[in-house]
Amino acid sequence: MLPSAWVRFRWLALPASLFYVGLPVLVLASLFADWAMVVNKHFEQFVRIQADRDHRVVTNGPYRIVRHPGYLGAILGVVATPLMLGSAWAFAPSGLLVLLFIVRTHLEDQTLMSALCGYQEYAARTRCRLVPMLW
Repeated sequence: MLPSAWVRFRWLALPASLFYVGLPVLVLASLFADWAMVVNKHFEQFVRIQADRDHRVVTNGPYRIVRHPGYLGAILGVVATPLMLGSAWAFAPSGLLVLLFIVRTHLEDQTLMSALCGYQEYAARTRCRLVPMLW
């Protein structure tokens, strides 16, 4: 249980002005993820090689920047949400979701490397999975 002073004095509340920081981040994150969906006709919720739909590696649009732009958009949105809610407590589940997206990105990358023709060459050209110029 929280000490009553934390609640009463709002020690874990974020300034309301951070809403205006989180909002453009959330909008840009959504636009980036939407761009990935428009460019990639194979964009799905689950990883599966769509041989029946002539599945190919997508290398244009946001896929020139990072290999998993949909996850990058989701991560930015998850990080922007606590700012908009004005709650430092919201960073706890947000951090867990970011960690899960990182793990999922790693696992998806392994699957695509082994099963999707041309993905290894694409990964060699587009080095960053999620964070441009970092990872």
